[in-house]
Amino acid sequence: SVWSSGPPLLLKPGQTRLCNQIHFSVTPGPHWTCHNYCIHAANKKWTKPDGYDTGIKVFNSLTKQKEPLILAREKIATWYSCGPTVYDHAHLGHACSYVRFDILQRILTRLFGITVIHAMVITDIDDKIIKRCWEENISPTILTRMFEDEFKKDMLLLKVVPPIVYLRVTENVHHIVTFIEQIIRNGHAYATSDGDVYFDIQSIGDRYGRFIGAMQSHETGSSNKRDPRDFALWKKSKPQEPFWDSPWGRGRPGWHIECSTVASSVFGSQLDIHSGGIDLAFPHHENEIAQSEAYHQCGQWCNYFLHSGHLHLKGRAEKMSKSLKNYITIKDFLKSYSANEFRMFCLLTKYRSGIDYSEGSMQEARASLETVSTFINSAQAYMKGQLITAPVQEALLWDKLEETKVTVQTALADDFDTPRATSALLNLVYHGNCQLQPLSKGTGDARSPAVVGALVSYIQELFHMFGIDTFKNTEGQAVESGQDLEAVVDQLARFRSEVRGFALSPQEGSSKMGKPKLYPDRVPLLKACDTLRDTLAPLGIVIKDRGASSTWELTQRRLKGPEENQDTSQ
Repeated sequence: SVWSSGPPLLLKPGQTRLCNQIHFSVTPGPHWTCHNYCIHAANKKWTKPDGYDTGIKVFNSLTKQKEPLILAREKIATWYSCGPTVYDHAHLGHACSYVRFDILQRILTRLFGITVIHAMVITDIDDKIIKRCWEENISPTILTRMFEDEFKKDMLLLKVVPPIVYLRVTENVHHIVTFIEQIIRNGHAYATSDGDVYFDIQSIGDRYGRFIGAMQSHETGSSNKRDPRDFALWKKSKPQEPFWDSPWGRGRPGWHIECSTVASSVFGSQLDIHSGGIDLAFPHHENEIAQSEAYHQCGQWCNYFLHSGHLHLKGRAEKMSKSLKNYITIKDFLKSYSANEFRMFCLLTKYRSGIDYSEGSMQEARASLETVSTFINSAQAYMKGQLITAPVQEALLWDKLEETKVTVQTALADDFDTPRATSALLNLVYHGNCQLQPLSKGTGDARSPAVVGALVSYIQELFHMFGIDTFKNTEGQAVESGQDLEAVVDQLARFRSEVRGFALSPQEGSSKMGKPKLYPDRVPLLKACDTLRDTLAPLGIVIKDRGASSTWELTQRRLKGPEENQDTSQ
């Protein structure tokens, strides 16, 4: 028996239990021995991970301070994020969080050479979804798939690189049931007579409460709970609610357990980075930690929690949210502003700071982008010999370029300080513009296209890393967006398939046993289809004929419009 503050616990050989933050196991033999391992007696203390030091510091919500970012594997970061609850349109509050973390992942990948393995869960069953389905008299599957597809399209329009994998809660319920069963076996959850399952907060002692406010709130629910803070892992289904079978009866998962299960199914018992809005810190992320560490019987399941600040409508204290009906949908926003402008808006504040949305702040972002674009166009004209200027102070620009590179690298390694990095880039643009003031007549002095080209290359590289395309169409011709291009290719491929199908139609009366004969006058059509396919391939439009049908895809070599980012092809 092992005693804690409660009654004795009888452990069988090989069984484990967490008692007062000490993880016990029993080993059979001439003398029964008790081992303390895995769970840190330091309770809430964060343990610096072992592994690859990236040289980056991040603000870790677990410690409320900046910590060195150390990864379990060299140049590989495992990253889990909470996805949307798909019962309504995504709004700018969602966009702000996802775009900000997309920028962080781009910085890790493109500046620091770290491969980010990102997984996201889609919550497609919960109380809000059920309520909306009743109101609309629509099935949960239809409702959630519709808003899930809309969310993914919105993210592509904002040029957010998709995660490696999206996982739906409804497709992982069997994993969730197994996950809950293991938590019960480990002594950290209990089933009630009502058919609910709750996490036992008392079983982990004072390890609960990593985030601010954790001890001031609790989840309402069954009167059979042992502690008001206990939260649901499994909820008994009510009449007319969707349900799944389980050892505790028909029901559905609680909100928090889905993320622990899905993250563990992808990344196992150790996660480098977990991200989400600051409003998810408690209770959602707090409960994720409790569940995951109880399941894996470890002391630190996730090493870093990164939280983004809320987006507010300027002059209003509350965050933008669906429940408060104070939101602007992403589609409505994109009628007035571009994805580039929204990304610049996000870059001008730190990702973990609150951010005020207003027409004024968006105009500031637009003006900043126009300044960059103006410089790039002037620089390109200068390099072509089309812009006459006074002699460029070449040494000054080389020094400013090197200074900017150091400042940007330092800023982004310091908790992804995009405002400081962006300010340095805009300052470099300012000095470049000062040197490219046009003159009416040439002076015959030597020109300095190399340094101007170096500035353009670096500025474009950095803004492209942030997901911003700074090219302007200097010829004044309309360039189709990626979405329009795909629509054109789709129509072209469909027309070709119809022509090809007509050309492949066998002659009437041809033998069914042997190879069917084609109409001779249709063979040129078939050859024309093949020629079109072969001609489009070098342009990045790959058409693959699969029997009588065809498929197509756009490769990285295709032409891109000014508002399109290469990552959307992923």
